[in-house]
Amino acid sequence: MTYIVIPEKAEKILDVLHREGYEAYVVGGCVRDSILGRTPGDWDITTSASPQQVKALFARTVDTGIEHGTVTVMDGKDGFEVTTYRIDGVYEDCRHPKQVTFTRSLTEDLRRRDFTINAMAYSHETGLVDEFGGLEDLKNKVIRCVGDAKERFTEDALRMMRAIRFAAQLGFTLDESAKEAIREMADALAQISAERIQVELIKLLISPRPHWFRLAYETGITSVIMPQFDRIMVQRQNNSHHIYTTGEHTLVALRSIPSDRVLRLTMLFHDMGKPEVVTTSEDGKDHFKGHAIYSEKIALKIMQDLKFDRDTMRKVCILVRNHSLYPQLSGREVRRCAYQIGPELFDSFLMVKRADIMAHNPDVIPGKLDYLRELERIWLDIRTHGDCLSQKELHITGNDLIADGMQPGPELGHVLNYLLEQVLDSPEKNDHETLLAMSRAYRENGCSDVSVERKPAVDND
Repeated sequence: MTYIVIPEKAEKILDVLHREGYEAYVVGGCVRDSILGRTPGDWDITTSASPQQVKALFARTVDTGIEHGTVTVMDGKDGFEVTTYRIDGVYEDCRHPKQVTFTRSLTEDLRRRDFTINAMAYSHETGLVDEFGGLEDLKNKVIRCVGDAKERFTEDALRMMRAIRFAAQLGFTLDESAKEAIREMADALAQISAERIQVELIKLLISPRPHWFRLAYETGITSVIMPQFDRIMVQRQNNSHHIYTTGEHTLVALRSIPSDRVLRLTMLFHDMGKPEVVTTSEDGKDHFKGHAIYSEKIALKIMQDLKFDRDTMRKVCILVRNHSLYPQLSGREVRRCAYQIGPELFDSFLMVKRADIMAHNPDVIPGKLDYLRELERIWLDIRTHGDCLSQKELHITGNDLIADGMQPGPELGHVLNYLLEQVLDSPEKNDHETLLAMSRAYRENGCSDVSVERKPAVDND
């Protein structure tokens, strides 16, 4: 017999509803995760009580979705969604029912849910209520729709992405009827908001199996939400660095990097510009010079379309743009590379390099890993010694230069840029008196413009 440990605050809500003569159960994902031995993120409750009856029983409630029967019951800072048993009417927008009808039947309420593993309810009084075979599907590790898959996806097209996301999170297979329905209905995702698609995309990417993004390609989902991915899945890479198509390389790289939204997005996008720049030499080898710049442009467009926040877009674009950099193995060049990328992102850059390398031709991986290990050693040495990597780390400021007789204006920036150039080359020069003396000598010689943004060596594969 299945027994689930319900948190005290959720149990208290169930007890109140039961004492008043209503049915009440924890339901959905919390039941699924508890059976799987996972820690539920939320504890949702379903009940025969109407929203107004729920509101009358609890001191603090929020009408989070009262038109669809949902009231959030607050206990301290914790909120628990309590939803009345309901039957959904006709769906006209691939997301919301035109109307809902409250019902006294738990079975009818569970019937409207997406997947069998999410259509189970539980209370200590009744035990597990599993009308649609969810427990068996958990044992068999299958994602299967409740009832007809096409009907469930018609009700909410985003369920197609959720099916693949759950498969990736749990390591389950996708039921064939669900898979076939997605192939037929993927176009309906065009009606789903960018924000909702973004949420499911990130959940899939940061799952334990991000490379199962392949299933989104195989079922036609990417052709709707990210057609650029379809292009790289068929883009060959006939050179000594690679044994996969660009898309297959991307999928291998995705599973080779830690579960972090910025890192996983970077690996998804890092080679998307290759179809734009591919050339084939007379010996039949493919080359992709400059692909990182095009990949960055594509990444930015996709993220803008999917309404990503600015900070995520900034970080991903920097990492995509610079992922092919191979700085020379010297302190000077690694400091310059860190300045170009940004010291705060250099550790991420190294992780991107490693994941990219691990998706290359096995024949070249050992040599590239040797390079990367030396690069990491130099970077550790730089950080251990606290080398200056940006203007804000210089031991002199614009105010110091003004106090030394300079006028505010562009010339001030030129001098600071020159001083940073010298310090990146020779960290020991990052001393206030030394910098002040260098600035005076530089100004006496005319303050010619200096830029430190010299690109390190680039791998053009």
